[in-house]
Amino acid sequence: MFVNLMTILLQAQGNPTFPLIFMVGMIAVMYFFMIRPQAKRAKEQKKFSEAITAGEKIVTTAGIHAVINRVNDDGTLQIEVSRGTFMTIDRSAVSMEMTNAARKKAEAVAVAK
Repeated sequence: MFVNLMTILLQAQGNPTFPLIFMVGMIAVMYFFMIRPQAKRAKEQKKFSEAITAGEKIVTTAGIHAVINRVNDDGTLQIEVSRGTFMTIDRSAVSMEMTNAARKKAEAVAVAK
């Protein structure tokens, strides 16, 4: 693969526009395969963390399963890990992927019963 690419580059040295087109193509590939999906995921995570409310079951990025007890004004959440045990965490510590996976698993168990 690398040898073929080098051959193409060496043959195209007579054409002054080829390196420009090649660089624009590489930037476009990097944008559509790396930057854009990552920005989209970050936007969805932010939307998810802003939409969570009291009473929801969540999973934190550390893997802690809990129920949101109270949403504080300073961007933190008070969560109940077990009966009478509370923790205060930042909104960004709630994992969207892990929470959605736990919800799907709970729904599958409820349907199976």
